[in-house]
Amino acid sequence: MKLRTALCATLVALSLTSIASAQNVEVKDAWARATVQGQKATGAFMTLTSKTNAKLVGATSSVAGVTEVHEMKMDNGVMKMRALEGGLELPAGKATSLKPGGYHVMLMDLKLPLQKDTTIPLTLVFKDAKGIESKMELKVPVAQTPPGGGADMGGHQHGDTANKPKQ
Repeated sequence: MKLRTALCATLVALSLTSIASAQNVEVKDAWARATVQGQKATGAFMTLTSKTNAKLVGATSSVAGVTEVHEMKMDNGVMKMRALEGGLELPAGKATSLKPGGYHVMLMDLKLPLQKDTTIPLTLVFKDAKGIESKMELKVPVAQTPPGGGADMGGHQHGDTANKPKQ
């Protein structure tokens, strides 16, 4: 009986540690880009701020067969996208933006179209500096543009070059 009580107490303590680690990360302005029929991939975007040094090491969603943390960057004049091996660093106290054209959560092998004005479940997986993993479950709104209505395309210019922003 004492062993059972000790085991239960240990499991509760580990669960609380995991919850506390996830609560060290603040998520703001999360959204996922809406898709059209037949589209098999999209991205989820947000701003993450961790109270302590941590990493975003993964994500899952029931709407996607594969969910990965990705990076897009220019390489010899070509935009390339790749999964981040080892996760995305979240320096203590600094906001890290996941946005179109940069870091993002890639949702692939979509099981259904993501319709504007709905929400999807998204679970983020973090690892703290001690290597302890924690999860944060979100309900992410689906939209065509980021919260606030800005059409942030990560610096891409599609069509109208007359209104090109200064860089």
